[in-house]
Amino acid sequence: MKILVTGATGKVGSRLVPRMLAKGYDVSILVRDAAKASTLAQLGARVVVGDLFSPDTLPAAVEGVDAVIHLAALFRTFTDNEGIVKTNYGGTVALANASITAGVKRFVFVSTGNVYGSGYQHPAREDDKVNINDPRAYSSSKIAAEQELLSLHKIKDFDVRVLRLGFVYGDKDPHIEEIIPLLKKMKRHSGSRMHMVHHLDVAQSLTLLLHTEGLNGEIFNVADDAPITLYELADSVGQAADAFDPAEGPLADPFEGILDISKLRSTTCFRPLVPSYYVGRDLGIL
Repeated sequence: MKILVTGATGKVGSRLVPRMLAKGYDVSILVRDAAKASTLAQLGARVVVGDLFSPDTLPAAVEGVDAVIHLAALFRTFTDNEGIVKTNYGGTVALANASITAGVKRFVFVSTGNVYGSGYQHPAREDDKVNINDPRAYSSSKIAAEQELLSLHKIKDFDVRVLRLGFVYGDKDPHIEEIIPLLKKMKRHSGSRMHMVHHLDVAQSLTLLLHTEGLNGEIFNVADDAPITLYELADSVGQAADAFDPAEGPLADPFEGILDISKLRSTTCFRPLVPSYYVGRDLGIL
């Protein structure tokens, strides 16, 4: 199978692409700077220079491709809201339209569990209401992109699958060390839980969505089996003492941040290879 991966030099993409190459996929990667993709090129990835901001560069990237895994995004830690929307929404729509024109058979959009709010009174499910007017540009731009892709599925029979990720970690990914110092600034409660997913399971779930038939126009959550409290996460790296407000009150919503992954399990037989953060730690694959 010939696949195009965007965001290949990012935290998730740089760990996904080597796994896809090792499985025998013919992988192209869309990058703005070929020099940053030299390691992936040495592993066998075909480098296509282009930019989601420049739609005229996208047809060459999707030509002859069977499927697209669209990872590229600007994240919530960026302060450039205009750039976040332009990348996460505008760039996604441009890539999807180029894919339709090129006859790409399958388009997997990698979204985020951050699209969910709070107050569901249960782990967040794919059919729970999300707020396209969310003041967080990262979340609202991802929601807008999801909705436009699903519209293209309905109108043009475009085979789209959406995967909402939990908090990704593992393989020496710096996500954890980057977020711990932000917890106090973000006023996160020590008892709040983080629903995580290891890079191994990101790759597993994306592979399943590439190959499982009958999932057109569907959204899926992916995470592990054991969400961890933020206190435990901070404590595991020796930073619990400074990560939270010592005067914090009771936890308001025990389900906030928790994803229901039963849909992915039942439709694709997904089972986490790394069922908890502690398993990942004990295996030495953090």
